[in-house]
Parts: sequence; C-alpha cells; structure tokens
Amino acid sequence: MSNTVFGADLFSELDRLQRQMADLFGGFPSSIRSGRFGAFPPVNIGSTDDSIEIVAFAPGIKQEDLEVSIDKGLLTISGERGSSYAGDSPESRRYARERFVGAFRRVIELPESADPDKVQARYSNGCLSISVGKREASKPRAITVQ
Repeated sequence: MSNTVFGADLFSELDRLQRQMADLFGGFPSSIRSGRFGAFPPVNIGSTDDSIEIVAFAPGIKQEDLEVSIDKGLLTISGERGSSYAGDSPESRRYARERFVGAFRRVIELPESADPDKVQARYSNGCLSISVGKREASKPRAITVQ
C-alpha cells in the first residue's frame, strides 16, 4: 500500500499533471490539425474549392486589439485580451483563474495553394473569420475529354 496522500482537491492535481504532460510533449505541431492543447485562440480550419476558411474564437477582445498578418505561407493571429474582472486590485484574492488574459499569438501554416494576395478578415460576435483565396492553378477544374 502506498503512503501517498492527496490533497482535498484531487481534480486540480490531475489538471496540473495534464498541463505538465501537455507542456512536456507539446512542442511544435506536426500538422495543421495537431495544435497544442490550450492554444489561444482556438480555431476551426476548413476549405472550399475557392478558399481556405479559418475561424478563430476570441470573445472579449476588441476588434482594434486583433492583428492578422501573412508571410511566407504562415498566417499569424495576434492581439491582447485584457482583464474584465472588476476585483483586479492588489488587495483582492483570486482563488481560481480559468480565463486567459494577456498577449497571444497563434501561427497557422497554410497549404501551398493559398494565395497571400487574397485574404479577407472580419470580426463579429467574438469570432474572427479569415478567408484565404486559393491560387487559380490549384482550383479544381473540369477537363474535356476528346
């Protein structure tokens, strides 16, 4: 039998262990789908015949605090989310903090078919929608059989 004694909050200890394991094995993602656990903002990525569609979920951020850039096939979403907690003072004591506060940066590798000259971004209701057009040569086309 083990002499290990767990504190009153076993679940917080398991959560801490999970974060440590994610940090240990996180590293760099091996593909567009294998992002790091807990990365902010979380994203959905998909494509149509004409574009690559990215939706970043970033509630509580002002539009002017978001920045989107594209360089050498990498789309970067960055910004800063401030605290909305009224009790952020030196005298207050916080027992838990699950909401991310501070600067963030998320980099997404785009496929070769992405055209950096055809990028549109809009922010509405906490969702940043980014549409990256595809190069004409990479779009599907019908071939006439002769």
